[in-house]
Amino acid sequence: MRFASLGSGSEGNAWLVESKTTRLMVDCGFSVNEVIRRMARLELQAEDLTAILVTHEHSDHMSGVARLAKRFNIPVYASFGTLSFCRDDFPSQLSTELFSDSPVVIGDIQVNPFLVPHDAREPLQFVFDDHRHRLGIVTDVGHVTQHMLASLSHLDALAIESNHDEQMLVQGRYPQHLKARVKGEFGHLSNDQAVSLLQQLNPEQLTNVVAAHLSQHNNKPEIVEELFMAVIKEKKRFAIATQEEGLDWVML
Repeated sequence: MRFASLGSGSEGNAWLVESKTTRLMVDCGFSVNEVIRRMARLELQAEDLTAILVTHEHSDHMSGVARLAKRFNIPVYASFGTLSFCRDDFPSQLSTELFSDSPVVIGDIQVNPFLVPHDAREPLQFVFDDHRHRLGIVTDVGHVTQHMLASLSHLDALAIESNHDEQMLVQGRYPQHLKARVKGEFGHLSNDQAVSLLQQLNPEQLTNVVAAHLSQHNNKPEIVEELFMAVIKEKKRFAIATQEEGLDWVML
């Protein structure tokens, strides 16, 4: 199994997870042309996709899903809440409903969806299992729950949201209502929350850890790296998925 990011942040998100002949995209917050361009950097084409999984309906995760799915006839998997937001945007035969804690097998990969606290209709995050490795991708989460921790047990790799530095957010230029949303129970994980989650998952067992969805205004990569490295210790096991460059293939 290997995974990569086409871009991670408030301006657009998309991940790729691949095992043998199966290639899954997680979210698509970019235009079709931008997806094609970014996939080419990873030596893939949109026609190579087996399915698209959608975490929730916010535009930076979903704005390109319907157009990409219709253009290349790609099945879409999402919760009822997410599908209800966009059901008219693409043919029903392309959509499959996901249920929290009900695994679904897509090609060579078992997808394990689980509910998370976020200000969306029915947000899911995912663990991917190819019977050799387990990868968790967790972004857009307001706080860490016991259910999340249980769902993320026994991972080989984790991509985790590390959205903001709490002090930068409080002192930053966001209006108060947006600051309250970001740091609220259904907003985004701070750097400290992300590191706390990591510490509870036996980080020494993780071969790869990726920090994702960093705020462009309320965070800095060097802050994130310092905090994560205090837990991970080994530089080769850590990376940051950026908005512009995403993340090159990581092999498990």
